[in-house]
This record gives sequence, structure tokens and C-alpha cells, in this order.
Amino acid sequence: MIRVLIVDDEPLARRGVRVCLRRAADVTVVGEAECSDDALAMIDRLRPDLVFLDVQMPGVDGFGMLAQMHSDAPPLVVFLTAHEAYALKAFDVRAIDYVMKPIDDDRFDEALRLARQRLRERSAERQLAHQRETAAAWEPAQGERWQTRFEIRHGGKMRWIEAGDIDWIEASGDYVTLHVGSRIHMIHASLDSIEQRLDPSRFTRIHRSSIVALDRMQGFSLLPSRDAIITLKDGTELRVSRRFRHRLRLDAIRTL
Repeated sequence: MIRVLIVDDEPLARRGVRVCLRRAADVTVVGEAECSDDALAMIDRLRPDLVFLDVQMPGVDGFGMLAQMHSDAPPLVVFLTAHEAYALKAFDVRAIDYVMKPIDDDRFDEALRLARQRLRERSAERQLAHQRETAAAWEPAQGERWQTRFEIRHGGKMRWIEAGDIDWIEASGDYVTLHVGSRIHMIHASLDSIEQRLDPSRFTRIHRSSIVALDRMQGFSLLPSRDAIITLKDGTELRVSRRFRHRLRLDAIRTL
């Protein structure tokens, strides 16, 4: 079951969220809070998986509340707001989605579907981390190694492409295309296998068909569909799907 906490200073608004959640058989509401202080205490005590959080509340608002939250396992957050202008800021603080007031049933259900997906991914990530820890215990000398270059064959010749020279990587059927400046190189591999071999501190998946080098990113814009567009330093624009949007941080992009 998905454990949900509802945070809103308006009782009618909290009731509206509860009504929407009744359609979901895999959700249980573990609590309600009408202010940030109460919500923070309930998060520490109840450990919810998901928080529906109002942006505008008396005293500390929703953004301020997130800044004060220091949980070792923070819940996912969906913002509730009557102002479209808060959408980009919601993404900036790594909320998984936002729902406009008055609540539209379809948009609410879409946000809940996204939460389910992210919770499944979190579970898979924890399992993978546990497997890696177990493997490291058996092979302490191996450590974790990331691929630093790729072998390229063309016209009977072989050359190496340094991972640091790659701008972004694109899935192309049974191949992947490495975009290196104005040149492209194709290798026979799946994007999933390439992702597992790349250093996650330097590369991130932004779409089921693309990976980007973090230090090549320069701009970001949010789309009405809740997808996003990132702009690389060479002007290339790439789409970021909602599934992978949480992997990017706007503050990191701004410092590039």
C-alpha cells in the first residue's frame, strides 16, 4: 500500500484529496496536517511514501517546509497549487508533479500514476544497491568501475572515443549513436547496457531513448505536458520525459 499524507490548511481541500484517493485501491491515507510544523512531525513519525502538499499555507509555505525536511528517506511530493507560476519552482525542489486547484480528476490520477512509477523505481534502486553492497563484500578489491572509453569500428579500422568527449547518446534500434561534437559514431549495444557502464555523476538518462552528459547542459524549460526540454551548450535541444525528470536538478544546470 502507498502511505499518503495530505498537507493543506483548508479542510475542504484536504477532503477533496481524500475523495480523489478513494478511487485508488492501493492507497491508504495515514494522516492530515494543516501546517508545515505538524506535517514535518508527522513525516518523521509516520514515514509516508507520498505527500500531497499545498504550496500556499499560513506561516511556512510548502517550499519552505521541504527546505526544513531532513529525512534520510524523504517521501515523494506532489504539490497542490492554484498558480501555474509555481510549476517550475516545484520541479526545482524535486517534486515529482504538481496538480492545479481546483483539482481535475484526470490530472490527479496522472500524478498518482507517476508516483506509483517512482516508488517502483525507488524499490528497484534499493534492491540494486543491496546487490552491489553484497557483491562488494565478496569482492572488495574490485570496487566500482565506469567505462572511460568506447571502441568504434569503421571501414575496417578501430578507434577509441573517450567518454568525456561524448555530448549525448541516442538509441538507434539495435545500436546506440554517440554524439561527439559534430560527429556521430554508432556501436552495437542497447541504451540500457550503456547506461549501466557510465559514471552516473557525469551522465544521466533523460528519456527512454537518450542519455546526456551533465556538463553539456545549459538550459531547461518545462512543457505543458510535464515533460521538459534541455538545451546543450552547442544548441541541441533534447526532450526530458516525466519518467526521468527527477534525475535532473535545476541548480546544477544553472552552475554550468
